[in-house]
Amino acid sequence: MKTNQLRAMMLTVMLVITTLGGTVWAQPLIVKGTVTDGSDGSPLVGCAVTVKGTSRGAVTNLQGQYRIEANKGETLIFSYIGFDKVEKVVFSAKMDVSLKASSDVLEECVVVGYGSQRKVAVTGAISTVNLASLRHPSVRMDAVNTEEYKSISENGFKQVGESPLSTFSIDVDAASYSNMRRMINSGTLPVADAIRTEELVNYFSYDYAKPTGSDPVKITMEAGVCPWNADHRLVRIGLKAREIPTDKLPESNLVFLIDVSGSMWGPTRLDLVKSSLKLLVNNLREKDKVAIVVYAGNASVKLESTPGSDKQKIRDAIDELTSGGSTAGGAGIQLAYKVAKHNFLPKGNNRIILCSDGDFNVGVSSVEGLEQLIEKERKSGVFLSVLGYGMGNYKDNKGQALAEKGNGNHAYIDNLQEANRVLVGEFGATLHTVAKDVKLQVEFNPAQVQAYRLVGYESRLLKDEDFNNDAKDAGELGAGHTVTAFYEVIPVGVKNDYVGKIDDLKYQKKQKETVQPTGSNELLTVKLRYKAPDKDVSKKMEVPFVDNKGNNANVLEAVAEGATTGIQMVISIGASLVAMVGLVFAVNKFIGLFGISLEQIFSYIFAPFGFFMGLEGSEILMEGSLLGSKVVLNEFIAFQELGSMIKSLDPRTGLICAISLCGFANFSSLGICVSGIAVLCPEKKSTLARLVFRAMLGGVLVSLLSAMLVGFVTLF
Repeated sequence: MKTNQLRAMMLTVMLVITTLGGTVWAQPLIVKGTVTDGSDGSPLVGCAVTVKGTSRGAVTNLQGQYRIEANKGETLIFSYIGFDKVEKVVFSAKMDVSLKASSDVLEECVVVGYGSQRKVAVTGAISTVNLASLRHPSVRMDAVNTEEYKSISENGFKQVGESPLSTFSIDVDAASYSNMRRMINSGTLPVADAIRTEELVNYFSYDYAKPTGSDPVKITMEAGVCPWNADHRLVRIGLKAREIPTDKLPESNLVFLIDVSGSMWGPTRLDLVKSSLKLLVNNLREKDKVAIVVYAGNASVKLESTPGSDKQKIRDAIDELTSGGSTAGGAGIQLAYKVAKHNFLPKGNNRIILCSDGDFNVGVSSVEGLEQLIEKERKSGVFLSVLGYGMGNYKDNKGQALAEKGNGNHAYIDNLQEANRVLVGEFGATLHTVAKDVKLQVEFNPAQVQAYRLVGYESRLLKDEDFNNDAKDAGELGAGHTVTAFYEVIPVGVKNDYVGKIDDLKYQKKQKETVQPTGSNELLTVKLRYKAPDKDVSKKMEVPFVDNKGNNANVLEAVAEGATTGIQMVISIGASLVAMVGLVFAVNKFIGLFGISLEQIFSYIFAPFGFFMGLEGSEILMEGSLLGSKVVLNEFIAFQELGSMIKSLDPRTGLICAISLCGFANFSSLGICVSGIAVLCPEKKSTLARLVFRAMLGGVLVSLLSAMLVGFVTLF
């Protein structure tokens, strides 16, 4: 009796831990709150809130409020430029946080004329900039807006019969999004040509499957109903670049190329440049090197290449920068490439970071001239990234062209938070390229698609023959970067009013085009070409895509498609089951040489659970053996074993054992789940493969918990 009481007590404790612990500590919550300045209680706008150890995050709004999903027991990290980072464990759905200003990150800035100096170096009248005013900077637009943008003509629909291929260069830039945000925040509507759709989409990172093979990029695809036209399909193509931990990134040879001309004067231009670069300097490693080249009326070296360990020397050089004069951008670019090549790291990251408003007016200043200059230099292995600054005079077209031709990224920096995102949060992606000249070519199946259009990427379109031409430049993919492209697809059989009709020709007859079906149910095939950062010869990847939610012409077609899919699933599941059983048999054959089996191993592993179920000592190993058969083989075999001995067991013991064996969770189910789902959603196969083992483990634990509960109830 005492033994039963002891088991009941221990079982109660286990149930409390597993149920309450699981529901209290793992229960998802929508956590809300306000982040304020600890000194005056004012709301902090744009404060980053992230769940520690995850990719989940949020940003505070104009009222300093945030909203984020988190589990109880998880830790929220609150970070804001100029303030000490705070970590808070989630206990409830309401969490207000007060941040204290950091004495190490931001110094009081003293404005003197065009530049700034430290307070100790100034005599006479001075004025200081309040930190609060920096959080809510007023946007000063020039009296005459001279911003320049490349004209964009939106992609139209193309007939698959005439244009079965769609070819374009990838784009990881996000300058358009932050530039649009700046315009909206200033109370003006964005300029139409400033909106590059792909950059608005690619500003955000997506949870695509990571590459696992030798290729540095993984392709995923899915399709759904087009939101703005229910008769059309919207196909999403996602790319995920290999992630590299910061400490594993190769050493960097960086050249800060800074525009210090008169057009860069002001808090949103050169002052913001200096603050931005110091954020990057704070995150440099000892093995990294930085040189500074400046240009106004002419170009000069402000700081020779300096190791990342000497951060103060680099910061001092940045602090000394002042603006004034004309803009000899071409001369600055040439000098920056010269410095970068002089300090070239054969196995490292060699990159120029250009900070400018793009308002070149001395020497080489046209878009075409600058492109030719960059094309000559990029063969050196030095990459060029562009950080755009300025409001009212920003030359977006030049920044975009320079980054494209320089094998780099283009970002627009409108505040310190954006600088922190680009230069700190995306340090690897911004500064380290894992694949260059990345091109995509999509071939549509005319048996499934009659017309399509690419959403965005207007400035990145390529000729079909450019796909196999390694001399043709294309976009770069940084470590951890994600790229997204959407196609609006008009399926066969759907009314098409989007492609214009052309009259028959008078002097020649057009041959009627005929499509010879291949019998494929694929919607399209995606081909990708890329080069390794240090190679000049490309590699090709090719992935087909079947839209399993396509439009069937009638009921008979739907039935036929369902029957075909069902047969495929049966064959796939059967093959996986045979393969998994064969694998278990092979393992048992090997370890059988030592006189043991997997079932025996698992019988001892599961034996403790039999004790907590309230079974007698003589029954514990028997229960463990049944559980071992269930997990290693399947529940049917385990039930057969139980059936052969059920008459000799106590009714309570038989009930507990039967409950513990319920559930489709075993090694065989791993292959069955992956194979079955792969037929319906092949693009989700890799995701499922990552989660299926945890799903099986959860299923086993649920069955054991149910058996323990039954054992507890039947003890008395």
